[in-house]
Amino acid sequence: MARSGLITTTVVGSYPQPDWLIDREKLRARLPPRVRSAELWRIEDPYLEDAQDDATLLAIHDMERAGIDVITDGEIRRESYSNRVATALGGIDTENEGVALDRTGEPNPVPRVVGPIVREQPIEVKDVEFLRANTDRAIKITLPGPFTMTQQAEDVYYNDEVALAMAYAKAVNAEIKDLFLAGADVVCLDEPYMQARPEKAQSYAVSAINEALDGIEGTTALHMCFGYAAIHALRGFKKPNSYSFLAELNESNVDQVSIEAAEPDIDLEVLSALPDKHIILGVIDNGNPNVESPELVARRIESALTYVSPERLIVAPDCGMKYLDRRIAFSKLCAMVEGAELVRKALL
Repeated sequence: MARSGLITTTVVGSYPQPDWLIDREKLRARLPPRVRSAELWRIEDPYLEDAQDDATLLAIHDMERAGIDVITDGEIRRESYSNRVATALGGIDTENEGVALDRTGEPNPVPRVVGPIVREQPIEVKDVEFLRANTDRAIKITLPGPFTMTQQAEDVYYNDEVALAMAYAKAVNAEIKDLFLAGADVVCLDEPYMQARPEKAQSYAVSAINEALDGIEGTTALHMCFGYAAIHALRGFKKPNSYSFLAELNESNVDQVSIEAAEPDIDLEVLSALPDKHIILGVIDNGNPNVESPELVARRIESALTYVSPERLIVAPDCGMKYLDRRIAFSKLCAMVEGAELVRKALL
């Protein structure tokens, strides 16, 4: 953690995977996969796990060198933020894919729910154990939340979105408990579809989140964003500059709310609606290949301090850095850490 206890730095989750590990051109040319997509990996299966371990060590090393306080494993072993967990649960047809509309409005192959959603075994526990064994920093692990997994599935079993979301929530709850036992300091739920589908979110998202966090004692976070900058650019979409679902999360049991703010330049007054939460504020624009100056980062942080005390403020990139060039991603993290330090010094 930052020595002063003010303005901690972290990452949202993903970090660029090396070109020798994954076919980044194929990755950039498509919507994020919701089903398993083994064709993206460049390494043959017998050697893939070792290669992913090596690439994870590179991500850990980069985050440590940049000076990040709370690091992740870079999600190096994942084809997307959601598909690894969503396809590992019982109740999913592993032979036949479903179809659902992505947040961009495009049809996308998704998990097909044909039976009760259950967590039959740990999914990301080994990832946490590996991360814990290879750093002395505070560590965070991420997994898709129940609302987003519900929106990214074709359901032919429950035929009831709320029932499906609650089943996902129970599975997520079991996974979270084991992630904390494995050594995680923070567990973050990725829930971008709350913003994409606010009317449904209004109906049952907070209930699903609270079900997923029932009985959880460790520090929890929830990330919302407008989608990967690279995918928006691919599809020609412009991001909105305000959240359609955010204030409602103050009623949830999550400890930290993580939002994208730099690229869409949102009005940070909205943070006043989350007085009971720590805020993970996006201060790095992943859609701009130019590296921010520490001074620009500092100005973005200072803009938030009108609405959030420095003790409650955590800074991060807008979203996962998966689609960035690794050198650019590292330089952006360095600028973020330096910008946070400028603000800390001004406060002390």
